[in-house]
Amino acid sequence: MAGSTLTAWLVDSDPALRWQVERDLLRLPEEVWTATRARVATHGFGARLLALQDPDGQWAGGAFFPGGFDFDGPEAQQGAQPWTATTWTLNSLREWGLDAGALADTAPRLAANSRWEYDNLPYWGGEVDCCINSWTLSNGLWLGADVDGLVDWFLAHRLADGGWNCEWVNGATRSSFHSTLNVLKGLLDYERVTGDRERVRDARRSGEEYLLTRGLYRRLSTGEPVGPWALHLAYPFRWFYSVLNAADYFRAAALHDGTVPDERMADGIARIRAARQPDGTWLQERRHPGQVWFEVDVPAGQPSKWLTFFATRVLGWWDDLGPASPGPAELDPVRKAKTEPA
Repeated sequence: MAGSTLTAWLVDSDPALRWQVERDLLRLPEEVWTATRARVATHGFGARLLALQDPDGQWAGGAFFPGGFDFDGPEAQQGAQPWTATTWTLNSLREWGLDAGALADTAPRLAANSRWEYDNLPYWGGEVDCCINSWTLSNGLWLGADVDGLVDWFLAHRLADGGWNCEWVNGATRSSFHSTLNVLKGLLDYERVTGDRERVRDARRSGEEYLLTRGLYRRLSTGEPVGPWALHLAYPFRWFYSVLNAADYFRAAALHDGTVPDERMADGIARIRAARQPDGTWLQERRHPGQVWFEVDVPAGQPSKWLTFFATRVLGWWDDLGPASPGPAELDPVRKAKTEPA
């Protein structure tokens, strides 16, 4: 697509995406994109999710899994995580820019009525999973819940190599790309909301170093890609790591910190650029299996507005401020592999 045609295609979107296109790609006046953002509560994806909230403040009757989910049933055995419960729904609404005021007294209702499936722990206190606790921190900051204790939890559960791993509870001592990225997002949200840089600075820096020293997708030990999943582009991101998901975090962190892009991202950025189609779009590569309230992006193999937005935004930031990326001839063929994440 020509630039104007691509822009028109992106603008013709649900308010959850459109306001971000208006702000970050079109650089429209604030009064324009804030008016679009306000429509998330009343139109499209956001309004549909709000209408599905249970009277007790939850969604689908559960904290991380729907109420009554059969952990021994076929869905669980096939690894098809359902995406309809409270945490996943809050993540979507927050990431889509919903004003917290639209959720009124949701935070106290969840405090009173929602418990984690793990050990029946209270919702805003978190549990033992790094990713779950990160989303709880971000959602709690957004909704005004008391989640301060989770910050200390992350500081105490950082691993020796600088990152985090949700499998620490099972004895893992090496960090995970997935877990580390998700924790970093929560810590960045803590800094942005509270203004407290000192409390989490060292932890956030060490987690970033964990990913940067690995070029966003390579094993430190061999330099080989950590897995084909790191180069698979899919929206919604959910808990899954990808070079695009990571690059989008580093863009946000650099804007918050007032820094330029780190040159160690160059190879990962080149991977993102190499996935761009001749018409300027990026394709949805997979849908993460599991029950959803409704689909918010296209099936695998089709041009994705969400991925095209994120990739265009990241490349624009990099091209404006970052060093040169390696050329296509320097890239290995791992992107062709289609093995799913373990």
